[in-house]
Amino acid sequence: MRKPTLRLDLIESVAALFSLNRPLSAPRPHDYIEATARKSYVFKSFLKGDDIHMLYEHGVVTLTGTVTDESHKVLARETVASLPGVQQVEIRLKEHGQIPEQHSDARLVSRVKSILWFHQNIDADAIEISARDSTVTLRGAAASAAQKKLICKYARDVQGVRKVINEISVLTTTPKADHKPMAWTPMAVGEAIDDASITALVKTTLLYHHSTSALDIGVETKDGVVKLEGKARNWPEKYLITQLVIDVHGVKMVFNNMTVERTVFHDQ
Repeated sequence: MRKPTLRLDLIESVAALFSLNRPLSAPRPHDYIEATARKSYVFKSFLKGDDIHMLYEHGVVTLTGTVTDESHKVLARETVASLPGVQQVEIRLKEHGQIPEQHSDARLVSRVKSILWFHQNIDADAIEISARDSTVTLRGAAASAAQKKLICKYARDVQGVRKVINEISVLTTTPKADHKPMAWTPMAVGEAIDDASITALVKTTLLYHHSTSALDIGVETKDGVVKLEGKARNWPEKYLITQLVIDVHGVKMVFNNMTVERTVFHDQ
């Protein structure tokens, strides 16, 4: 009577193995889109304090809820728009509390702060930003004179800024080797940033810079390598775009395939 028992045990074991290999049911598109978005660097870092809800239907994602400021709307939209299967994103997000006017000093401070957070060669947490009558004042500390100059350059090019007063001091001591800008702290140091987040950061950066805000630039990211498409008005403009993008968090390399418009000179 022992042999049939062993044979039955063997059959049950084999059946269990086959059951483990059966394909699981594929996740619903809505669940996949939302789970992927919430795992992204942008949602974990910049949008972690916001209350964002997603509804996916026939390739269209509708975002509702509340966010901290205007830049978070843009980041949420661009991150979700870069996910596979998303054809369109509708924004119905509202800002917390009193919404600053479009050209107010409060809005300007928010934009300058966002731009500094997006760039990897700047410790944005060490910079204090204030604005009055479209004049931005920068205070805090920079690791070097070159970094101080770079911060001022980025702030001056933000849309709506008329003047920048740079009161940033340069540190006399060298930062520790393991020191990282605060923008890195929400994620483990060395952890790769997903492509959707990189695309969102690049697009938002180009939108907020005065020199590039009006340009229609296509952005694609694969394994941290960014490809740019579109038209630049001249070679210096194309070079500027490359420099802005290469300094964005997570970007490893930039292929700027933008074409430069030909300048036609007419005889007098």
